[in-house]
Amino acid sequence: MRQFNPKAKGPLDGLVVLDFSRLVAGNMLSLQLADFGAEVIKIEDPKEGDPLRAWRVKGVSAFFKVYCRNKKGITLSLRTEEGRKLAFELAKHADVLIENGRPGTLERLGLGPEPLMAANDKLIMVRVTGWGQSGPYRDKPGFGSLVEGMSGFAAMNGYADRPPVLPPLALADMVSGLYGMSGVLMALRHREVKGGKGQVIDLPLFDPIVSILGPEAAIYKLTGEIKPRTGSRSATTTPRNVFRTKDDRWIAISASMQVMVDRLFKAIGRADMLEDPRFKTNADRVKHADECEQPIIDFIRARSLEENLAFFEQAEITAAPVYEQDQLIADPHVQARGIIAELPDDQMGAIPMHAVIPRLEATPGDYYRPAPKMGEHNAEIYGRLGLGAADLDGLKQRGVI
Repeated sequence: MRQFNPKAKGPLDGLVVLDFSRLVAGNMLSLQLADFGAEVIKIEDPKEGDPLRAWRVKGVSAFFKVYCRNKKGITLSLRTEEGRKLAFELAKHADVLIENGRPGTLERLGLGPEPLMAANDKLIMVRVTGWGQSGPYRDKPGFGSLVEGMSGFAAMNGYADRPPVLPPLALADMVSGLYGMSGVLMALRHREVKGGKGQVIDLPLFDPIVSILGPEAAIYKLTGEIKPRTGSRSATTTPRNVFRTKDDRWIAISASMQVMVDRLFKAIGRADMLEDPRFKTNADRVKHADECEQPIIDFIRARSLEENLAFFEQAEITAAPVYEQDQLIADPHVQARGIIAELPDDQMGAIPMHAVIPRLEATPGDYYRPAPKMGEHNAEIYGRLGLGAADLDGLKQRGVI
C-alpha cells in the first residue's frame, strides 16, 4: 500500500488554486493540478458541501475520496456578505480560481473577473459551465448527460436497432477537466514565461466532448449521410469487435492495419479470405462486416479466453481480454506499473484509485494527503488572512464557514 507523503514537492509546488466548483469537471481539473503539487484549496458550502460527498456506496463517498485527494478543504458560504469578502481576500493571493456557477452568478455576487483581476492581475479564472459563457444556450442548465446527448456522442454509441447510449461515467466532465488542466498550464506559461497577466478560461462541457468525436463533421459533409450506430464495431475498419469465448468471457480484436488482417486470416486458417473481393480492402471489409467476422467468431467461440489469448499472442495478433474490475485489479501488468494505487483510508482501511498520471521522469506527481474532511483546513487557510480561533468560531456561528 502506498503511503501519503505530505512533505513531497511536485513540479507545481507553490501554485495556489481556489476550487469553488462542485461535482466532477472542476474537481477533475483541480485533481490534476493537486496530483503534481499545487496547493488546491477545495471550498465547500458549510451546509451542503460538494454534492460528490452524497454520492455514497455502502456509506462511503468514494467519488469525493478519489476526485479530492491531494487537496485541502475549507468551508465558506458565498450567500453571506462576510463570505464574499473572505472569498475576495483569498482570490487576491491565488494563482488560479475554478468555478462552475451559471454564467453571471459570480458577477451578481461581486466576484466576477473584473473586480477579482483588478485586485490580482495574475489570477487565472477557469469558468466551467455546460454550454459556455456565450451563445444562446449559455443560461441553460448543463449537466454532462445533456451535452453527451447533444454533442453527437450518444447517437454514435450503441447498436443501430437500439436507442442511443449515454456513457456510464461522467465522460463529458472528465474530458472537460483534462482540457481545463491544459488550459491552466498554457495560461501559466503565458503569465510566467511571456510576462503576461492572468486571463479567463471559458471551459464548457459541450465543446470538449464535440472535439473528441474527431472528423465526424467533415465525414458528414463529404457523405451527406448519418452513420448508423455500430456497437463495438468501427465504422472505418474491420475486423474490430469483441468476441465471446468458449468459457463465456470476451476478447477484443482490432485488425486496423492490412498487415494485421493478413496475419489474422492466415492464423485462423482462412488465408483464402485474402483473395475474396469482399475482404480485399478495408472499405470492402467494412461493407461486408458480418461475413468478415463470422470465421473469427467461430474460431474464438471454440476456445477459452486463455487459449485464445495464448494463440493470438503467439501469432502476434492484436488482441486483449475484456476485463471487469476484479480482473483489471488482479492483472500483473496493472500491478507491476501501479496503475491502481492503494492508499490509506479512515473508512476502508485502504482505498484503491487510479494512479497519478502522466508519469514524469524527473518531476513526478505524488500522493500528498487524502481528500479533506469538511472544513479540515479552515484554521490553516484563514490563518493566512490573520484570522484566529475566536474569529473562526464567530464566523462558524454566523454560518459563514
